[in-house]
Amino acid sequence: MELTLQDKSNYLKGLLIVAKKDNQLTEPEKQIIRDVALKLGFAKEFYEDTLKSLLVNKYIADDPIKFSTVKIAQSFVSDGLKLAFSDLSTNDKELKWLKSTALVNSIEEEWLAEKIKRYKESSNIEFALFSII
Repeated sequence: MELTLQDKSNYLKGLLIVAKKDNQLTEPEKQIIRDVALKLGFAKEFYEDTLKSLLVNKYIADDPIKFSTVKIAQSFVSDGLKLAFSDLSTNDKELKWLKSTALVNSIEEEWLAEKIKRYKESSNIEFALFSII
């Protein structure tokens, strides 16, 4: 599946929002963002600079993100959950934001509940993005 430039930008932006929600940026979170940004084709200098200033950046709006297809949105929410659970201390703000993004993308609550359950049980899940691009 070909992601639009807007979807790629929103995917990375969304992961940055999730990472920022708990006001800390752990090494596992940074690595997930790096892996996804690289796969999406972003320049290393860009995403490294963004990571350095993420927690003090007041210009990243945190409105729920609308993707061009439900499949891309589901992939994003899955990877957002992977990020949220990567530091072993999931914050309610992270889950609430991912739920609101799922809602604006017409993702069924049952699907989301099942994904949350899976990520709570195992953090060793492959990136969903890698299966759609």
